Amino acid sequence: MLRKYWHVFGIGIQNNLTYRFNFLARTIFGFIPLIAVLYVWRTIFAGKSGGTVGDYSVSQMISYYLLVTVVDALTAVNEDDWQIAADIKEGNISQFLLKPIDYQAYRLCLFFSGRVTYLLIAAAPLTVFILYFRRYFVLPPDGWTWGCFLLSIVFTALIQFFISYAMAMLAFWVLEVSTFIYILFAFEYLASGHLFPLDILPSGIERVLFFTPFPYQLYFPVSVYLGKTSGQELVHGLIIQGAWVLAAFGLARLAWWRGLKRYSAVGG
Repeated sequence: MLRKYWHVFGIGIQNNLTYRFNFLARTIFGFIPLIAVLYVWRTIFAGKSGGTVGDYSVSQMISYYLLVTVVDALTAVNEDDWQIAADIKEGNISQFLLKPIDYQAYRLCLFFSGRVTYLLIAAAPLTVFILYFRRYFVLPPDGWTWGCFLLSIVFTALIQFFISYAMAMLAFWVLEVSTFIYILFAFEYLASGHLFPLDILPSGIERVLFFTPFPYQLYFPVSVYLGKTSGQELVHGLIIQGAWVLAAFGLARLAWWRGLKRYSAVGG
């Protein structure tokens, strides 16, 4: 049973390698806004008498944004939601309903194949970029932190995928899902820590955000790596992140089942 999904994973890598130049170009040009952000923060720290912003030194802040880039490369959804919505609108999912293959598992294999391919292609420029800023780069304090960081990365990728999958299921009910996807992306960008570390916000706003899945889609694994989340807080955070994975998975399955009922009714 697993062999067929491994085959899908392999085909996904082969298909993605066809567009390897696009992946490489996206990675290289993605450094332009990152470089601008890093130099803005260096200027901010240069004007600070205490040398810190919140609990961050200049090295930790630059490490934060470098890690955001790495985590994003490992976990971000890359047009998967658009492709799923297109499969629904064009009726391509009908073939999966007639075969012994789960469409969600099929798309999950393609998602991970895309992330692996992107990482392979982006590894060289990412490494060069990180080496250039190596004097600012902070390493995890110990092996336990490394392990928790890697586990958190897996949870982050699954949350990203299942939420995007659930959003794509709206294609069963509406003709155009792009508006909903853009709205979700805007919330994610602000509330997940892409723009700035969440712990520099007022504590009340930070607490409210942690009642949503967004911080666990980026900020949490980065904070684990930097050692800002540790001990009981780290274990508790991983449990909550795992719970969000299950919640997102359940939402995605529910949306699929409800959508199939509508799809069958419309299709005949």
